[in-house]
Amino acid sequence: MPRQDPPDAPLLSIRDLRIEGKAQDAWLPIVKGVDLTVKRGEVFGLIGESGAGKSTIGLAAMGFVRDGCRFAGGSVKFDGIELIGAPRKLRRGLRSSRIAYVAQSAAASFNPAFRLIDQHVEFPVLRRLMTRTEAEADAVELYRKLQLPNPDEIGFRYPHQVSGGQLQRAMTAMAMACRPDLIIFDEPTTALDVTTQIEVLSAIRDAVQSLGTAAIYVSHDLAVVAQMADRVMVLRNGETIEEAPTRTMLSSPRQDYTKSLWAVRSFKAPPRQDAAPASTLMKIEKVDAAYGEHKVLSGISFDLPKGRTVAVVGESGSGKSTLARVIMGLLPARGGRVELAGKTLPPGYRERSKAELRQVQMVYQMADTALNPRQRVREIVGRPIRFYLGLTGKALEARTRQLLNDIELDPAVYLDRLPSELSGGQKQRVGIARALAADPQLVICDEVTSSLDQLVAESMLKLLVRLQRERDLTYMFITHDIATVRAIADEVVVMKEGVVVESGPKDEIFRPPHHPYTELLLSSVPEMDPDWLSRLTARNENTTV
Repeated sequence: MPRQDPPDAPLLSIRDLRIEGKAQDAWLPIVKGVDLTVKRGEVFGLIGESGAGKSTIGLAAMGFVRDGCRFAGGSVKFDGIELIGAPRKLRRGLRSSRIAYVAQSAAASFNPAFRLIDQHVEFPVLRRLMTRTEAEADAVELYRKLQLPNPDEIGFRYPHQVSGGQLQRAMTAMAMACRPDLIIFDEPTTALDVTTQIEVLSAIRDAVQSLGTAAIYVSHDLAVVAQMADRVMVLRNGETIEEAPTRTMLSSPRQDYTKSLWAVRSFKAPPRQDAAPASTLMKIEKVDAAYGEHKVLSGISFDLPKGRTVAVVGESGSGKSTLARVIMGLLPARGGRVELAGKTLPPGYRERSKAELRQVQMVYQMADTALNPRQRVREIVGRPIRFYLGLTGKALEARTRQLLNDIELDPAVYLDRLPSELSGGQKQRVGIARALAADPQLVICDEVTSSLDQLVAESMLKLLVRLQRERDLTYMFITHDIATVRAIADEVVVMKEGVVVESGPKDEIFRPPHHPYTELLLSSVPEMDPDWLSRLTARNENTTV
């Protein structure tokens, strides 16, 4: 497609972009007059909290808005071509061939019924850019460039047969298949553990640089954006707060809101008034577990003290979530036992009494998939109240409203909303209320802040700490976020490849000298330094050599 602007013109030029979303019968502003330009080969970072408009602007760069939204004004020019109001055929022709998109959840983006390579070659062949044979060979080359293991063979696996980090890189390779001029990365590493995130960030950065591709990198984590972007724009409530080269933004942010994004990781749970040793609520002894013939957990042992928070940390595949499934009775253990208040729990949830089921509840990582999209908040929270506590009528209504107040959501506003009408943080709060509805002793929190921006995650941690102190709750907090562990944990269990490599009070685990694997986790936490990833990658390469 011929270029319509001079050769030195920006690849992407957005001027006075305004986007509205429909709420009931009114159109409300989402993006309010944003300007930005992206040069050829440049990586442009968009950061801000949930609702800032980051993803909406990223999609608008392709001439696209989600259902229920509309362009209300402004201009989006890609290589001189106006996309707002352009014929649908023209916009569809640009997407995937010259503009590509990498979504946050690779697992939700791939078709589970087709092999990775079949999905990779679809567009190059459809656009007649390559033959099937050429596209497959090119896929292998991109897999190699993105540092995927066994690049000659991995494409012939199905999505569920690779890890989350590998799937994220496979989706990046698919986005690069047609050698687009612009790629929009929408939170591509948000839900990944710190060590996997390093691999994905490094692979994406190297591939973008080697191919000379321009990119928009959307994230709520400034430390991550700092490793990728040449320039950064800070957004809030659909408006630009400030924009600057990355190094300038890090060294001297001008606006107070931008500075607050830097300081958000400073939260620490207040010290306990009662420092006396806590009794043991749950004892996990020599637990083994497997999926079929594949052993996942081996001899897991540690205690959960009553009223305390035990953080279970480790990279993807370490067995953290599998252990949670064993405790919940969703995956019967192959060996060992789980004791609650001195009584051994039956391995499977079907064998447990209602009282035993009630005492252990779970808050899941992805509230989008954990909440029934067809049920309103009053049904989601009210069902466990009715099932476990037997409340009905006015008593059920009162208890449901009280729980919403407890999680800081106004019942008058949120009680009759569907999950689709809630933000990510609000959905997660409803998930917490549903767990608390059973009046449990132990709550397992499985990566509950991993998909939330830093400001919302901080408010979620404050909420969980307050609820714990008020209700004397015990938390098993599964996370890969070391900052979260430092903020709220009393004790830490470090897992790797299905075994506990060390455990103990938080201060002891984080005090040098560290176990080598714990040292790896701590060193993999991104820093507010644009050279951090390069230094870490170089150090790892030298260590390998």
